[in-house]
Amino acid sequence: MDLSGLNPPQREAVEHGTGPLLVLAGAGSGKTRVITHRMALLLERGVSARDILAVTFTNKAAGEMRERVAGLVRDKKTVDEITIGTFHALGLQILRQERKALGFPRGFAIYDASDQLGCVREILRTIHNDDRRYDVKAILSRISLAKNAFVSPEDYAVREGDDYDEITAEVYPRYEESLRAFAAVDFDDLIVAVVRLFDSDDEVRQRWAGRFGYVMVDEYQDTNRAQLLLVKHLVARHHNLCVVGDDDQSIYAWRGADPTNILQFERMFEGAHVVKLEQNYRSTPNILRAANSVIANNTNRHDKALWSDKETGPPIVSAVAEMPDQEAEFVCQEINRLHNEHGTRHGAMAVLYRSNIQTRLLEEHLREHEVPYVMYGGQQFFERKEVKDVIAYLRVALSARDEISLRRVVNYPSRGIGPTTLERLARYSHQRNVTLWTALTRADGIDDLKPSAIAAASEFTAAVSGLKASLATDGVERATRELIERIGLYDDLRAASPSGTVAQRRIDNVEALLRSLARFAERKKGLDGLADHLRRLSLDSSDDGKQEAGDKVVLTTLHGAKGLEFPVVFLIGMEEEILPHARTLMPQATDVNDPDHAADISEERRLAYVGITRAQRRLYLTRSRLRAARGKKHERTPSRFLLEIPEELLDPLDLASERHAVVEKDELMSFFKSFTAD
Repeated sequence: MDLSGLNPPQREAVEHGTGPLLVLAGAGSGKTRVITHRMALLLERGVSARDILAVTFTNKAAGEMRERVAGLVRDKKTVDEITIGTFHALGLQILRQERKALGFPRGFAIYDASDQLGCVREILRTIHNDDRRYDVKAILSRISLAKNAFVSPEDYAVREGDDYDEITAEVYPRYEESLRAFAAVDFDDLIVAVVRLFDSDDEVRQRWAGRFGYVMVDEYQDTNRAQLLLVKHLVARHHNLCVVGDDDQSIYAWRGADPTNILQFERMFEGAHVVKLEQNYRSTPNILRAANSVIANNTNRHDKALWSDKETGPPIVSAVAEMPDQEAEFVCQEINRLHNEHGTRHGAMAVLYRSNIQTRLLEEHLREHEVPYVMYGGQQFFERKEVKDVIAYLRVALSARDEISLRRVVNYPSRGIGPTTLERLARYSHQRNVTLWTALTRADGIDDLKPSAIAAASEFTAAVSGLKASLATDGVERATRELIERIGLYDDLRAASPSGTVAQRRIDNVEALLRSLARFAERKKGLDGLADHLRRLSLDSSDDGKQEAGDKVVLTTLHGAKGLEFPVVFLIGMEEEILPHARTLMPQATDVNDPDHAADISEERRLAYVGITRAQRRLYLTRSRLRAARGKKHERTPSRFLLEIPEELLDPLDLASERHAVVEKDELMSFFKSFTAD
């Protein structure tokens, strides 16, 4: 087998014989090449394909792995006999073969995410007769974390004052009872139940300890406790375990991933051989130096430093705007400049951010500049229901012929114009060749409408007419606020989520739209301009037919960016309380079930490292001097991670004065070190 295309550390890992092997694969260092070449070499050395197991976290990664191994060996059919798949697929395989030992029926069911949500909702209705008070996904997340930590419903601990812990303690035992009643397992059980079986049944444990002679695990830094215990059982007899991962890219603690699995690998598996892959094939040396400088400030890590033999590359642009609006405008202008002047494809550029809430302004400016984009792992701001509802009201006020928008809001918030009433109104409009709006204004003359429906139609048309009149006299922001109050939109959002968290998030989205409309009003383009503005905001993927499916700027969180790479990356919001996230700076924060929480500054720094190393050639780091909150402007502090990058690597740009910015770096770094430590 030809290994000449591998660098020395890669070849060392591929040729390793028996015993535990830890491959510390830095970002862009060719980890998939190593794990696939290792499998191919094992086959060449006479190892049976059935003796090889490779585990990863996604079906996509597993499929790619299988294809690449097939491309390296002569006998392609042999590769089909290798067990390559996700942890959950492996668990399912074991459960099916050992169902009798577990007491499972032949046709046991597997609850997918939808089934789990439905089950919890039904339990909530039984307990409280109302499933809208709680975020069902948050409850399931807590149950999942407990199960993977082998915490039973009886042992589930409730933190004082945590409403979600309290409701989870009620739901968890009923959820498990429901699974048993329907002879079902959920995704967590596919691993947890297997580990419990191995712990309790020596015969089964011994059978599987000898099933695979060589075990490989990809993205090992993302494993949780249950996955670690499963792997330990599978290699207990021979310890022929090869794991590939990077502790510097461990960013899923909120999802249960435990970075100590990779940090303590040598303690857990005695005699482990360690290989470091530090040559990067993705990024320029400037970008790698910046990444190394940031991550070096984490103390509990494997010591390694990425390097590249590529050209140095352009400096990293560090842009500071006066306000977030200017920051978003700069990103859009720079995207257009790179596209128009340098021929950079839209699909070659990405904007990364810590939290989805940062996309509001960005999306608005991208749409105004007609820049095609796609959002990974989150709902686009202008696609959120509450935002689309307000826009629909405005579009109807500007054009009563906009029947799509009219139908969207004619009964929202609910006012008694149900499907039957709407059907009768539509029939009237067709018979008389008038618009649906005209039918609504004539509701009192339509014979088969109930008095309550007539009153509801009058209420709706009055609200829209009032909005139209107010738009002409009071301006778009004030007119829209009056509408929101008139129809009771915020009251409806609160009623839909009495617990308050989700409701406030939706109200904040509407408030963000109002600020967007206020900024539009400042440009004084009138109602005709407003109609065009709303059309641009309401564009969806169906309007992008002229664009290639993949040729769009990618918007994604730092968590969603893992595994991706782009020639050009914009990392926005490089400020304290954004990156690192504000919740990380508050030790009392206990909501560990979403990516906006991180265990400590170390994980936030790893997020910054992941973001920086997504860039292949150009990297932009942007921030704002001021941000508005509760009607006041507040000064912002540059992110400590930005200040950890050597100044000689940065091209500082002051967008407010178009002069290079001067940052009192030493003073700020001293300040950070005075109150925090990794």
